[in-house]
Amino acid sequence: MDHTSSGISVRGLTKRYGEVLAVDHLTFDVEPGKVTGFLGPNGAGKSTTMRMMLGLDKPTEGSVLVNGRRFAEVEEPLRHVGALLDATSAHPGRTGRNHLRVAARTNGIPLDRVEEVIDQVGLGAAAKRRIKGYSLGMRQRLGIAAALLGDPEVLLFDEPVNGLDLDGVRWIRDLLRGLAAEGRTVLVSSHLMSEMQQTADRLVIIGRGRLIADASVDEVLLGLGRRHVRVRVPDPDLLAQALGARGVTTHRVGADELQVDGCPAESVGEAAHRLGLPVHHLAEVDQSLEHAYLELTASAVQYHGHTPEGALT
Repeated sequence: MDHTSSGISVRGLTKRYGEVLAVDHLTFDVEPGKVTGFLGPNGAGKSTTMRMMLGLDKPTEGSVLVNGRRFAEVEEPLRHVGALLDATSAHPGRTGRNHLRVAARTNGIPLDRVEEVIDQVGLGAAAKRRIKGYSLGMRQRLGIAAALLGDPEVLLFDEPVNGLDLDGVRWIRDLLRGLAAEGRTVLVSSHLMSEMQQTADRLVIIGRGRLIADASVDEVLLGLGRRHVRVRVPDPDLLAQALGARGVTTHRVGADELQVDGCPAESVGEAAHRLGLPVHHLAEVDQSLEHAYLELTASAVQYHGHTPEGALT
């Protein structure tokens, strides 16, 4: 199958529920050949946006096109778009294999494809058991199998690693990157920033229904200055004063250590050398996507927890 023409185009997408503006004029593209991470705090509008992509919710304004068409216009949709939105939605009385067979029959997919995806997701002998006895991780694998059933060009996954053990998390990471490498369009929503940092090529970050960022992982990290330098010298105040005179921001992080923002390690080392300061430690540090994400979404979080007074932090 040729996957090069696939993609998702979101333009001015808006969804209101009465007085609640769940999605607020979102515009972005999800390109083929890349894993796009779809991030945002709880209540940001991610699930609502994905439901509109699949025609499950109707936009109040704007449009979303999958492969150049509205999802409602797609015949035999599983052959074009695969999605995992709710791993608990499968009929609990059916076996995993029968659940997939029903989906195959209704979409004109050969039944031998069912056995292929069962093997691909590692369900094995569990496929003959009733779904009501499945763990959450097994239900996730079944949902992923259903998404893959039609060998689609476009795949949407909402929190696909929920319930998976460490081996399962590594497997889904490799699966997502493999699907993108085949030229497919892959959109994955997740709260696990460490996984997104390892898996995603591009990030779409929303908060309170609005677009916050649409960029590569590196662009998000670099754009926020999340790469900095740690330096340890006998007189950090002297070095901080010299760097400050050049407009470089520093922060004291220890008795003899500075954090230097927006300045490469070579320049920091040279500044210390000019001052005659021995450098005991000098290293560039990459901050995590989690820190960058929290900084970007700080004003968009709707539900805040609070640490009790006196609790350890």
